[in-house]
Amino acid sequence: MFQPTLIVAKFGGTSVADFQAMNRSADVVLSDANVRLVVLSASAGITNLLVSLAEGQEPDRRAFQLDELRRIQYAIIDRLQQPDVIREEIDRMIENIAMLSEAAALATSTALTDELVSHGELMSTLLFVEILRERNVAAEWFDVRKVMRTNDRFGRAEPDMAELSELATSQLQPRVEQALIVTQGFIGSESKGRTTTLGRGGSDYTAALLGEALRAKRVDIWTDVPGIYTTDPRVVPTAKRIDEITFEEAAEMATFGAKVLHPATLLPAVRSDIPVFVGSSKDPAAGGTMVCNQSENPPLFRALALRRKQTLLTLHSLNMLHARGFLAEVFNILARHNMSVDLITTSEVSVALTLDTTGSTSSGDSLLSQALLTELSSLCRVEVEENLALVAIIGNKLSQACGVGKEVFGVLEPFNLRLICYGASSYNLCFLVPGNDAEQVVRTLHQNLFE
Repeated sequence: MFQPTLIVAKFGGTSVADFQAMNRSADVVLSDANVRLVVLSASAGITNLLVSLAEGQEPDRRAFQLDELRRIQYAIIDRLQQPDVIREEIDRMIENIAMLSEAAALATSTALTDELVSHGELMSTLLFVEILRERNVAAEWFDVRKVMRTNDRFGRAEPDMAELSELATSQLQPRVEQALIVTQGFIGSESKGRTTTLGRGGSDYTAALLGEALRAKRVDIWTDVPGIYTTDPRVVPTAKRIDEITFEEAAEMATFGAKVLHPATLLPAVRSDIPVFVGSSKDPAAGGTMVCNQSENPPLFRALALRRKQTLLTLHSLNMLHARGFLAEVFNILARHNMSVDLITTSEVSVALTLDTTGSTSSGDSLLSQALLTELSSLCRVEVEENLALVAIIGNKLSQACGVGKEVFGVLEPFNLRLICYGASSYNLCFLVPGNDAEQVVRTLHQNLFE
């Protein structure tokens, strides 16, 4: 027997950050009897500490970070009615972390990093089960590694869908029917049983994968914002919440820098046509956004996204004139240096392109190594502009609509637009502006298109 009413609920790091946050999340879980599977991230701040320990630290620094870990988790334990048993379990975990971080100080490895980092989710789920049990809820802890079988690409492991589906049906399905199950996001295990992690946005991905495997009715993603907005409310306080949005539009928004959902994380839900709800665990009554495959009468303009710190390369070469293969050569060089191109526009003798930095772990340092610039310079004259911002207008059938140019660019008269990309996708229109003008551009557009 399978339950077509099953809801999978996922809570991010801020939603399980401390005792109060965990209790608010528990309220959300218990307010809907169809929520039978809960997926948690690590408590806010814990993953960063674990990643740092995995990089190998000096003994003093290591001791300080382990104390910090203890402090965050003990602050939750100390407020439980019966803290002793769970304190022992958490202490065991922290001992384990101490041992692994000592090993990392001698030699780091991606497998060791995953093993270490996974402890964040293991601890938050143990604590959450305890909070539910204190409310007399039949809650059970489940180790997601029993079903989340992945390859051994540590740090960004990919799940084996067939095996996941089979294991979830045999091991998770029967338990979800009996009790409320609490499990971990972001982690899995490979064929030899070693722990892996799914990479950025991994907990949302876990929720969507398990939702698909268990044929859930819906996946709820609880964060610290009540849904998806027409643009970042910190930039435009009058931004409006979008009640319903399509997967395509949400993926476009995420791709262009909106920090709502990681597009890859939604794929399993899209494939199986499972709607995803995004709401705030701090204020569940505020409602949220439903992301689904289709939406009634989608508007021409849906949202604005902003991506800062963009680098623009302009390559000039007279050899381009009527020549073949110039662009191919440019792309070859960029590929050799592991650079992916984001936007591109060309003229007869020059090509302008931006480099995509999303998903790269490099800190804000310039992406352009001297070696890359030298290699490009042997082919053409190179101009580099930094500190630009990409503004993307997300919408529907933009490339088929009339008057879009006037509506968008008419109000941007006071600003310098450095590059415009329009027509390749019917879902977006984007352009580069100087970094210092970015917020003003977004406000001006928002007022005109959405207010």
